[in-house]
Amino acid sequence: MIRMFLAHPASSLAQLSSARVFFCLLLCIPPVWTSCPQPCQCTDHSGAMAVLCSSKHLDAIPKDIPQDAVFVKLDANKITQIPNNAFKHLNHLEELDLSRNAIEKIDMAAFRGVADGLRTLDLSNNLIQSIPKEALVKLNAKIRLSNNPWHCECALQEVLWEVKLDPESVNEITCQTSVREEYVGKPLIQVLDSGVNFCNIHQKTTDVAMFITMFGWFTMVITYVVYYVRHNQEDARKHLEYLKSLPSTQVPKETISTVL
Repeated sequence: MIRMFLAHPASSLAQLSSARVFFCLLLCIPPVWTSCPQPCQCTDHSGAMAVLCSSKHLDAIPKDIPQDAVFVKLDANKITQIPNNAFKHLNHLEELDLSRNAIEKIDMAAFRGVADGLRTLDLSNNLIQSIPKEALVKLNAKIRLSNNPWHCECALQEVLWEVKLDPESVNEITCQTSVREEYVGKPLIQVLDSGVNFCNIHQKTTDVAMFITMFGWFTMVITYVVYYVRHNQEDARKHLEYLKSLPSTQVPKETISTVL
């Protein structure tokens, strides 16, 4: 080997340099993921795949996110809906950022398939007014729901009872609308801590509506009965007057007595 190097020093140096370049390509340059969705960027993050799709003007969740993705950032786009099974194939997903979009609707099975591994889910700064409890209750992730135009009612209260909220943003979940006007603009947690139970309010509202409906039907029945009685009395009075107007020889006394 030494003789060959001494005999052909230039050639040996060239081979050595090529070997160094080859190993550098293997070890120094992050891998390029061939299945990365356009126009996203897929990079290595501490040995795990990160799919970066922030601010890419996306209006829907890409369907070709690599199956081994661990971190997925879809923030600052124009996504309006999270359909059923949107991330079902991402068995290794741990962090999902959907903040700063225009999300209004989240389907019941939107996060099916990622419940066990997902650690953080960011849904803040969207247009969400309500969310089905079934979409979140099976998740073990820490969830951010702040800065959305929430409608405070029983359904939203039940969601908050079931999920694990991010403690740093929980006070930013405010009621933009509510079943009771006095709670509009207030942090939902503050309202619930004061002893308010939206589910009881809903029940009371239902009871009042049922009472009003029953009272309306009762009023209609009474009105009909009164009308029916008065109408029959009027007919009887007219018939009696007619009988009285007849010659007395034509009307037996028994008939008048019957009418009376």
